[in-house]
Amino acid sequence: MRRLGSVQRKMPCVFVTEVKEEPSTKREHQVPRCAAPWSGRSGAAGRYRAALQPFKVLATETISHKALDADIYSAIPTEKVDGTCCYITNYKGQPYLWARLDRKPNKLAEKRFKNFLHSKQNSKGWVPVEKNNKQYCWHSSVVNYEFEVALVLKHHPDDPGLLEISAVPLSDLLEQTLELIGTNINGNPYGLGSKKHPLHLLIPHGAFQIRNLPTLKHNDLLSWFEGCREGKIEGIVWHCNDGCLIKVHRHHLGLCWPIPDTYMNSKPVIINMNLNKYDHAFDTKSLFNLLSKIDNQKFGRLRDIILDV
Repeated sequence: MRRLGSVQRKMPCVFVTEVKEEPSTKREHQVPRCAAPWSGRSGAAGRYRAALQPFKVLATETISHKALDADIYSAIPTEKVDGTCCYITNYKGQPYLWARLDRKPNKLAEKRFKNFLHSKQNSKGWVPVEKNNKQYCWHSSVVNYEFEVALVLKHHPDDPGLLEISAVPLSDLLEQTLELIGTNINGNPYGLGSKKHPLHLLIPHGAFQIRNLPTLKHNDLLSWFEGCREGKIEGIVWHCNDGCLIKVHRHHLGLCWPIPDTYMNSKPVIINMNLNKYDHAFDTKSLFNLLSKIDNQKFGRLRDIILDV
């Protein structure tokens, strides 16, 4: 299977859109709980803006020129996951997780990697996630730079109906973008963890391919989102042959998000976190260590995972 595209810029909608002066259904009734919009915490500003948004951006029935130019009909449709975008590339001589730059870094941080940013063509708007950076603490919880691994959620290699949480070498994820989901990200639409025991995971973009998508027509997609179990997702991202990414969000079709029962939470999940192969121990409070305590356990859905601290 060909490698799917990475998210480096805002994705256009598959349909031509129009603006209507009505309250948005995007994150309807959801005001950010974790922070004020200027705090820089993941997703807070976006949720605040959406909560105040007095208009809707709705899809028409016309396929956009960008989608047609990218040969949308031969593209691979995948689930659009609701989290915050991350990027893995080399920094300080090893693979590093990078976060979206929510706000301008302080002068010390800016000085530290200013030259590096200039050397990376696609890194504008990204900041490397350091181990003890409080602003990006949820990002740093899913990586271990000593062992060079990341906590990843994906399909089980032998069973597409089963999800798997495992430690994946960062080197296997180089130059890929991923979505960080979890307790303190975007209102936690998938119900991971709890306030006392937060849980965060990375999902490579394009990891969840959609197998039975209807024809690319407005009403057919609307019916699919409303009536099919597989349609209980935030949206669709098409990965085109030329690397272009095209999307449609539920709110483009006038539908609400988040929703109570997501498709991601309809699948069982298994923990694959045997840390015995590493030559010394992980931090006892790390997510890697906590998940190793329930290694090989299977849960009915993601929201059923309970971390025993």
